[in-house]
Amino acid sequence: MGNEGALSDSELADRIAILRDNIRQLIEQAAGASGEQNEERIADRISQQNEDLEKLLREQDARSKK
Repeated sequence: MGNEGALSDSELADRIAILRDNIRQLIEQAAGASGEQNEERIADRISQQNEDLEKLLREQDARSKK
């Protein structure tokens, strides 16, 4: 991430949708995961995806206020 400002509004919306779907899939994987390492790895991925999503949502919100 880091190039949020370079994305068009359409690209930004697409990235947000992709991240939301990724998070949904990771949550489903976490529900079926067994073993501490698997659960920790999935939790780390969910955390990173959530951070990326928050950045994009902040950018989208900032654009909507202009």
